[in-house]
Amino acid sequence: MLQRYLLWMVVVAFAASENLKAQELEPLQADRPDQTESASLVPRGYIQAETGFLYEKGGRDARSLLYPSILWKYGVNDRFELRLITEAGMEEYGDQRISGFYPLTVGFKTRLLDEDGIVPQTAFLGHLTSCMSGKEAFRPEWLAPSFRLSMQHTLSDHLSLGYNLGTEWSGNSNEPTYIYTLASGISLTPQLGGFIEVYGYLPVEGDADHRFDCGLTYLVSNDLMVDLSGGVGITRNAPDSFIALGFSWRFDVRRE
Repeated sequence: MLQRYLLWMVVVAFAASENLKAQELEPLQADRPDQTESASLVPRGYIQAETGFLYEKGGRDARSLLYPSILWKYGVNDRFELRLITEAGMEEYGDQRISGFYPLTVGFKTRLLDEDGIVPQTAFLGHLTSCMSGKEAFRPEWLAPSFRLSMQHTLSDHLSLGYNLGTEWSGNSNEPTYIYTLASGISLTPQLGGFIEVYGYLPVEGDADHRFDCGLTYLVSNDLMVDLSGGVGITRNAPDSFIALGFSWRFDVRRE
């Protein structure tokens, strides 16, 4: 089944890229494959789909698979985009296996500040995960909100620094979990890029979960990008390891 999803999504992505009209746009910037949300927005009138397949291995025979996760984004104007997250996956703990669709997540990103000297490009993100959609075993008890500030510095023509600070709720507890990310991106060629990142989750109750990942991106065209990444857990309660493959593309839906 995973192979069928991969083949179908690749065909759709390349077909969409072939039909794109030539536009004077900056190359696509995606919120994947790292965990640091970008401060950039989708151009006005464009839809951008960021697709990923992820395999994660935990302790005690625990593993999970996303096949796939898709972040859909629509550029409303130069400072605001709408977002929708759709995911299907499988979770396995010993002899128990659960698979199906995860609850829908809706949200937005809005630009707050443009980069100016030491002032980073800054955006605010808000999301809300449904408690009424998806497989029942994956649903939270209540609506689950999350918020982030995304900040980004251009250090040179080839090097950038991005970081997020945020808070999320699981929907099963009133206690929040704080989020941090710190990623350094490097442009190896005009098409090939790489990143290294540390990130983590700091619950009010329980132990902190710290992780490390790195990866590569390849810009096939201004509107199509593929990526490969992997990571490991730093603390005991983090997953042992994970690997992810994805691609992102955008297309113009404005009526001429």
